[in-house]
Amino acid sequence: MITNNPVSLIRRKRDGDALSSDEIRWLIDEYTHDRIPDYQMSAFLMAGYLNGLNAEEASALCDAMLHSGIVLDLSDIPGIKVDKHSTGGVGDKLSLILAPIVAACGIPVPMISGRGLGHSGGTLDKLESIPGFNVNLDLVRYRQVLRAHNLVLIGQTEDIAPADKRMYALRDVTATVECIPFIAASIMSKKLAEGIDALVLDVKFGSGAFMKTEERALELARTLVSIGEAAGKRTVAYLTNMDQPLGRSIGNWNEVRESLDVLQGGGPDDVRDLSLLLAGTMIHLGGKAASVEEGIELGKASIADGSAFRCFVDVARAQDADVSTLLAPHTYPSAEVSLDVVADRDGFVTGFDSYEIGMSGVELGAGRLRKEDPIDPTAGIELHVKLGASVKAGDRLATLLTSRANEGRVPAIAERVRKAIHLGNTAVNPPKPVTHVINRDGVSLY
Repeated sequence: MITNNPVSLIRRKRDGDALSSDEIRWLIDEYTHDRIPDYQMSAFLMAGYLNGLNAEEASALCDAMLHSGIVLDLSDIPGIKVDKHSTGGVGDKLSLILAPIVAACGIPVPMISGRGLGHSGGTLDKLESIPGFNVNLDLVRYRQVLRAHNLVLIGQTEDIAPADKRMYALRDVTATVECIPFIAASIMSKKLAEGIDALVLDVKFGSGAFMKTEERALELARTLVSIGEAAGKRTVAYLTNMDQPLGRSIGNWNEVRESLDVLQGGGPDDVRDLSLLLAGTMIHLGGKAASVEEGIELGKASIADGSAFRCFVDVARAQDADVSTLLAPHTYPSAEVSLDVVADRDGFVTGFDSYEIGMSGVELGAGRLRKEDPIDPTAGIELHVKLGASVKAGDRLATLLTSRANEGRVPAIAERVRKAIHLGNTAVNPPKPVTHVINRDGVSLY
């Protein structure tokens, strides 16, 4: 029997009871239609944060948030629709690379992405550093671009998962953001609303990720996969290490440029390898490869023959971008101010405080300290070292890039970055980039 009484539901959740799927759906529907006020939803969120939600509750919460708005039906577009989601990290530009790789292999990728959050950059901000790139397509053009190019790259519309948007705003001001079932329902409600058939997840842990420990990341990955599979979508997650920034470029245009390098056969090894793993998994789930390994080889071929790069350019053009900067990146304006951060001793790079490096990028103008802050697309950090590198005193560790408006702050930021790159006397081995794979069969070491 459904208890259609918010006070009773809040009390039961406060006391550690599990709510039924119908009760959770009723609660979210009432809140979405303004029949339950913010203060009662805040109380429910805190009760859920303190006592947790079981797998059935988390799945019901996601389903209710998903159906609070439009759920796209892309069945008229041929092929298995596959997307990817990352929980975010410093230097994570993988969506810009793997999406055109997968699309070039004949698999539709309906990608709805987000903006930068805290120390982690956002895909939309990176795309908007390309002159004219329009991430605000209506759903008619969304379909047109996807049908024409097997790829579309936009932001969340007002019609998709509106309950998530409202509840996230409450979580942000009630100290309930970190609850794993809430995180999972927020992610999956938006992804399932895209009209996808399968999903690949990159769940990050470490100093540059929102999940600091492998254990918490694994719990989140399990919950995400459980929700996806319960919704009838093939879902695979990888746990990836973010104890050092991904690649060498941090900042919006800088990361676009590094992505272009990878799409043209170059770029840093860690970015290329992880992009190909995730792309290969998407190609496999999309039915174009018999295994992930075969998918990786098809992805490599799309880079080698230029089709992945052409796909990215074609989609950018279809979304109103001036693609001249993609074809000739050296013509893009340079940052007005640059400063090298150098080693103050001989030694080896033994660690990074990736969070500090990410926040330093934000302070240089690559992200927002307040939601209304503008972003400088040329601002950011270029790293010259990775874990295990040998350095001499005076060697460049990083280069800071910013505008003249921030010039006076650069020396202090440089010192912050210097302290965030740890030097020691003994060489260390870089961590394993991918530790686990999680799918409907369970958890395996990778």
